[in-house]
Amino acid sequence: MSAWKTTIEGLPTLVKYLMVAGVVAFISLLFPNNVKFKYEFDKGQKWRYEDLRAPFDFAILKPEAELKAEQQQIREQFSPVYEYDLSASKARAAAFQQAFDAQLSEISGQEVFPDAVSRPGPYRDYAMGFLSRALDRGIAQISAEHEARPPDFVVSVLKGNTAHPQTIDNLTTLAEAQAMLSDSLPASGLPDSDFLYALMERALQPNVFYNDSLSRSLLQQELSQIGKYRGRISKGDLIVTEGGYITEEIYLKLLSFKEKYREEVTEEQSYSGVLIGYALLSTLIIGIFLLYVRLFATQVFSRFNKLVFILLWLVAFSYLVYGVEQVTLLSTYMIPFCIVPIVIKNFYDEQLALFTHIVVVLLASFLTTLGYEFTFLQLLAGIVVLLADVDTRDWSRFFYSIFFIFLVYALGYTGLSLIQEGNYQDINWRVMSWLAISAFMTLLAYPLIPLLERFFGFTSAITLVELSDMNRPLLRELATKAPGTLQHSLQVANLAEEAARQIGADHLLVKVAALYHDVGKTLQPAYFIENQGGKSPHLEISDKESARIIISHVTEGVKMAKKARLPGVLIDFIRSHHGTTRTEYFYRNYIKEHPEEKVDEAQFRYPGPKPVSKEETILMIADSVEAACKSLKQPTEDSLNELIEKIVAGKIAMGQLESSQLSFEELEICKQVFKQLMRSVHHVRIAYPEEEE
Repeated sequence: MSAWKTTIEGLPTLVKYLMVAGVVAFISLLFPNNVKFKYEFDKGQKWRYEDLRAPFDFAILKPEAELKAEQQQIREQFSPVYEYDLSASKARAAAFQQAFDAQLSEISGQEVFPDAVSRPGPYRDYAMGFLSRALDRGIAQISAEHEARPPDFVVSVLKGNTAHPQTIDNLTTLAEAQAMLSDSLPASGLPDSDFLYALMERALQPNVFYNDSLSRSLLQQELSQIGKYRGRISKGDLIVTEGGYITEEIYLKLLSFKEKYREEVTEEQSYSGVLIGYALLSTLIIGIFLLYVRLFATQVFSRFNKLVFILLWLVAFSYLVYGVEQVTLLSTYMIPFCIVPIVIKNFYDEQLALFTHIVVVLLASFLTTLGYEFTFLQLLAGIVVLLADVDTRDWSRFFYSIFFIFLVYALGYTGLSLIQEGNYQDINWRVMSWLAISAFMTLLAYPLIPLLERFFGFTSAITLVELSDMNRPLLRELATKAPGTLQHSLQVANLAEEAARQIGADHLLVKVAALYHDVGKTLQPAYFIENQGGKSPHLEISDKESARIIISHVTEGVKMAKKARLPGVLIDFIRSHHGTTRTEYFYRNYIKEHPEEKVDEAQFRYPGPKPVSKEETILMIADSVEAACKSLKQPTEDSLNELIEKIVAGKIAMGQLESSQLSFEELEICKQVFKQLMRSVHHVRIAYPEEEE
């Protein structure tokens, strides 16, 4: 992954523009090939255009509710098909003959059923006659879905090529056939009638069965014959007047006109013209978005992997909308668009998250058949996500945010429905269920964040919280080998976190960076003053060697961080927390002891780079402030303030802040935070005036 990043980040700007052009072309392939209806209208609203007359003849569509009512009526009146199985009747008769002969042979020579043994003919004739009549009448196996139907429910019984309508109560079931056998056999006049009972009971089996496939086919034929239209509009007829209200009847006429308009105009217009129109609009939207990224999110535009990450959302959701639109049973309302601002805000700022969300929704609005209601609800939900400040690190807060997202969806859709329908009864509650699914699926943002950060090499708040655990290997090693450095790092973390919070910077990032910025000191902890309990080992080595050891805590810290696979953004803090400053004590001491020698300043200077981001700058200053304030013997408020001002002025004079994104106003705020916190740390109290004699 790191090799891939190194390769692509060096690509020229032209390649980035070509990639954006590819995204436009890729999305344009999804756009519909029919023209877009040029009028927007809703039931109960005013017609905002001039008088509309029919440019061609067209039929008026029936309202959906009327079509559903007719379909329901046909379903209720439809007679399901039960079919005679003639082969089953013949098989049962043949099976009875075999069983009769076998049982007769078995009791032959025994003193049981003597009359049946001596004259089997009447017994066989009676049984075959009864079975023939019963099977010819039909023994039905009632389907489970018809058992609860009323007795007068009519079914169609198919025998050969002839269908006979019968009430379901008139069908003979197996239980009824067995009851008839029990009643008729004793009255047969046969002395050994019991000889036949078991044989005939086994022979009585259903031979009329429900034909599900045929029933469905016939029902579908009847449903397909329902007329879709009621009435007709001729060319030149007035459909709606300017400023007139769109009633139910006019609304149906407009819907019918819209459908016919698309058919008529699509036949006349070329697909290429429609495609060019959609391509122009998508180019305009994505072009403005790219301009915003280049001007106001330069860190995204300058890094290829970050630009790919942003553009990926546009392509992914466009294809997701296209896929859902192809499935009749699904609705685009179910797609969790709020994932976009939640995930992007974890890696960047709110402005980029909102702008990306808007672009994703605008592109989706071209691909969905839903109207402006869809666009309105998704934009509103995206704004609420950013206002709610969704925090994926806090599950309870995350769930509350999901609830608020659904609440906005529900209230927004209810309001739009009331505008259109005028009452609660006509609200499409199915859409509300799709919106609930969308809100619930927003939870997918949680597993997506760590997945995307590993793929694109980002660092999320979730990872930073994990890295702040003091049981992490590097921090545990720091606590064991360099406890003084750990205490220093904790103090720097507190200073940097509060300063970043006050100016709106990433306070979690700078806090975690402060914990790791001095991990390189664990290799030779005794050479750093915060870990020294007695004689300093620097007294026994040269100033150059001392400077080399002090400087090495940066380079060695970078190596340790890479080995521990810390995110690159934290490694940047380790590199830059001293910038390109000098180890002043050893540099000045060396000059003092070697006045005639030309000093190679590079041997006493940190390798850098200088801090660039606001967070890196805050850490550099907080590190110097915390270390310097410890050197004061009896710190007072004035001495602390003076020292902090001196440290900041020194950084500026040495050019350490020349590449920083931190403004002078923000720098002043940070200084005030440092002064306040250092007074608290050193327990500085006000000086009480002495009592006058």
